[in-house]
Amino acid sequence: MITNFFKAEETGGVFQENVERASGIFSAFADYLKGIFPSLVIALIVLAIGILVSKLITKLTGKALSRSNVDGAAKSFLVSLIRVILYIVVIIMALSVLKVPMSSIITILGAAGLAISLALQNCLSNLCGGFIILFSKPFSSGDLIEIDGSLGKVVSIGILYTKIVTFDSKTVFIPNGKVSDAKIINYTDTPTRRIDLQFEISYTSDFYKAKSLILEIISADKLLLSEPAPIVRMGAHKDNSVGIDTLVWTKNDDYYTARYNLLENVKKAFDENGIVIPFRQFDVHIKETRNEK
Repeated sequence: MITNFFKAEETGGVFQENVERASGIFSAFADYLKGIFPSLVIALIVLAIGILVSKLITKLTGKALSRSNVDGAAKSFLVSLIRVILYIVVIIMALSVLKVPMSSIITILGAAGLAISLALQNCLSNLCGGFIILFSKPFSSGDLIEIDGSLGKVVSIGILYTKIVTFDSKTVFIPNGKVSDAKIINYTDTPTRRIDLQFEISYTSDFYKAKSLILEIISADKLLLSEPAPIVRMGAHKDNSVGIDTLVWTKNDDYYTARYNLLENVKKAFDENGIVIPFRQFDVHIKETRNEK
């Protein structure tokens, strides 16, 4: 029983010691807050005003770029970059109000930059890719491009990603680093585009008749251009058919409509004029054998 009493007394002493230690730490922290409270309030005010001013400057910069000749995709990239830089400046100003030495701020930023660069190598690659796209200008906002298997219209170039919208209304974000390294096909860099098709007819059909029908369809379609002159020539001798290469130019905006019209009209004309479009077929010969006794 006496042993239990001493254990309880010892436990109570340890508890009281911990409480006093925690109380001392809290008191020291409270005194510290009292000492820096005015600076902390000013720093928060500087931070709030700085963020509002940064948003205002970013908004005004965006409007100024919209009135200039800067491409829309490049504008979004520049606005995002300016916003990030302004926020960094505001944070440095707030730390300066708290009397954090500038050398310490630079050291912290340097260490943070090194850590971030090691941890976020892909992000830095995308950032550099954004600058490459911005200055080399392989495409502009609204262009129809193909990158990494994705075909769509360019909506914007962000700090890290290029945003395109496909024909089936899918939004695709492609990392800028991959864009700068990838093969880019820009379908709207020139005003016209060529439609390349090959029509197949059977060996028994009249090739010159088929060629004449295709040329008549091309000349009758207002979406197809007469210059450069269309090309309709025999392009291949295949196993079951003769291939007729058809190369004709149209405006970029009319490409898909003109292509579909050409396919439909040629099929209709071939059917009406007895031009056979063959399907794959095999001739099977069965040889009869007699068993001789």
